[in-house]
Amino acid sequence: MELILSICLVASPGVCKEEALSLNLEQVSLPIQCMMGAQPVIAEWSESHPKWRVTKYRCGRPGTVERDI
Repeated sequence: MELILSICLVASPGVCKEEALSLNLEQVSLPIQCMMGAQPVIAEWSESHPKWRVTKYRCGRPGTVERDI
């Protein structure tokens, strides 16, 4: 399962893309489990990527992310 973030540059809000974060399949096998555990993962990612802002997120199967939006 992947957590797919839609992110935009803080300095240029028109520059956006999707970023996929792989989640441990043993712990997260259902989309609802992914959604319930997403907030701490998003917070950690945001702290380490201060130039980007998460605008929305979703859960999906690996390989379904579009890199530029």
